[in-house]
Amino acid sequence: MARSALLLRLAAALVVFVVVGVVGPSGCEAWRVPPPLPVLPVPSAAQLRWQRREVIMFFHFGMNTFTDSEWGTGAEDPSVFRPAALNATQWMDAARAAGASLAILVAKHHDGFCLWPSAYTRHSVRASPWRGGRGDVVAEFTAAARARGLDAGLYLSPWDRHDRRYGDEVAYNEYYEAQLHELLTGYGSVSEIWFDGAKGKNATNMTYHFQEWFQTVRQLQTSINIFSDDGPDVRWVGDENGSAGATCWSTVNRSMITIGEAGIEKYLNEGDPRGPDWVPPECDVSIRRGWFWHRNETAKPLAQLLDIYYNSVGRNCVLLLNAPPNTTGLVPDADVARLREFGAAVATIFGTDLAAGSAARASSERGGPSGGFAASNVLDGRDDTYWAPSAEDGGRRNGYWIELRRPAGAAAARPFNVVRIQEHVALGQRVERHEVHVDGAAVVRNGTTVGHKRLHRLPRPVAGATVRLWITARRGPPLISAVGLHLDPFVATDSM
Repeated sequence: MARSALLLRLAAALVVFVVVGVVGPSGCEAWRVPPPLPVLPVPSAAQLRWQRREVIMFFHFGMNTFTDSEWGTGAEDPSVFRPAALNATQWMDAARAAGASLAILVAKHHDGFCLWPSAYTRHSVRASPWRGGRGDVVAEFTAAARARGLDAGLYLSPWDRHDRRYGDEVAYNEYYEAQLHELLTGYGSVSEIWFDGAKGKNATNMTYHFQEWFQTVRQLQTSINIFSDDGPDVRWVGDENGSAGATCWSTVNRSMITIGEAGIEKYLNEGDPRGPDWVPPECDVSIRRGWFWHRNETAKPLAQLLDIYYNSVGRNCVLLLNAPPNTTGLVPDADVARLREFGAAVATIFGTDLAAGSAARASSERGGPSGGFAASNVLDGRDDTYWAPSAEDGGRRNGYWIELRRPAGAAAARPFNVVRIQEHVALGQRVERHEVHVDGAAVVRNGTTVGHKRLHRLPRPVAGATVRLWITARRGPPLISAVGLHLDPFVATDSM
């Protein structure tokens, strides 16, 4: 009898232990399983905000708009700059129609003409007839962005074909620093600043003080992202086609990159899985053939813009889409219509998730079904939750997996041709190789990196009941924040 009573008391104590939790040395009850350790490097908060934008806009406007050029000579007369109806609010409406949340203005291009009344040169809007010499495009641009709920960014070309100080290392770098101060202290918050190493083959030799510039930027705008070939926050993708590599890491080794140096394009395009620096890529491309407006050019067709979207946003990048205003100071109506068509198409494709209502299961779940890292997290639409496997799951021969079982009847009625996969990159980029199977048949065999977002277009719509993502190689346990299924109605069957 005493033995039975003892066993009952032990069982009761065990129930209390399981239900109430473990009491640690400090007397606090340990309720939750902690997240896995990060796989370094990891993004900053500003980099995460930038990545989640996915689509941002570029506006090339300036002296080249009026001279029908791409690269001006620097000898242009400021009197040429005379937009009759410049309306930056119209630019922002175009950006919003495309789904953008950030707009970047070319404040000075290679010709050296400044779109703000700089105190350090006469070659600016102050010397033009526009607004009677009292205009300021940068001011109108940033004010319009704020009014329309967009963030603003600026590009200040290092190469300056007009200024006589160019070629004098100290004098020109002082001039450039002074203009950075003007732009970053006179126009409110700036979310991204653009630097590049572009210059002509016969350009005057010039050493740019990039590191000093970067530190000045950090001092003046603490939450800004700095773009250049090697970041330090955002890198060039290595082409101007809007296309990242089929394998695309957010990590690189910045010591291997020299801004403006040829021969690094492939490295920038694909990144480096062993890179110690988190510098994700930005895909810059123009809606037209040129960066500036030219009368004989038209906007790219919708199908091409969607290809660009899949090859940029769908490959772990942010798409920077340029829309050049014309000589009146407006984005042409046809281009605005194309931007609106593009934004509406993306919303149509991804506005409905055909995985909604599915049941999710996985090879394992960290902490079990109630540990906070359940397979169902990939369906909740949140960036801050994710599926994580258990530590013991790492020895599986075929890798980790997560599976969606679609609701009865939905599979046949609602086919899909796009699979969306997203990692929880706040704790590092991990997936090296993956496959996607629908009802046991592989529809994606040789998938590589995922990152913030990977979009796979299938050759034709499929009506499967189960969709399984296999992670066949990874750096640390995979952390998957989303798996979605979508129908792209804008592509012809077998054309992908």
